Amino acid sequence: MEPGGPEDNGEASKTMISIESLEKAVARLEEGLQRSQAESTDLQLRDGLIQRFEFTYELAHKTLRRFLAERAPNPAEVQGLALAELIRTAHQQELLRGDWALWRTFREMRARTSHAYGEEAAHAVVALIPEFLACMSHKRSPAACEMDLSASLGLGFPS
Repeated sequence: MEPGGPEDNGEASKTMISIESLEKAVARLEEGLQRSQAESTDLQLRDGLIQRFEFTYELAHKTLRRFLAERAPNPAEVQGLALAELIRTAHQQELLRGDWALWRTFREMRARTSHAYGEEAAHAVVALIPEFLACMSHKRSPAACEMDLSASLGLGFPS
């Protein structure tokens, strides 16, 4: 049976969203941060860390968009949301504890890395990564801005 087909009662579209890729990306970003901190003069490690941040950031909001679309009455509306509205919606639904102001900062850092970045930009991005990880890791305290996509909502993060 195809989702949305004639025999679909809407349950097929309510499938569990896998966050395994996102969890792996967060773990690799954490590993990269630890290595970069241990070998702070290694510019190649720093640059790799920035690339891991870029990838994890992109994957985070794409996963969030898929999750919201799966549960929306009109998934096309979610697909058309600007990132700011996507984050606000997720925050209002208590899926994300970090608000738009914080995610806008992550977005600005991501935008800085998509252009040629110098030492100042690289340092700014690396300095922001621990805060980004605090928002992404379900193992941290809620006060640290954790992303709380709970198991009860189908994503598998413990609440």
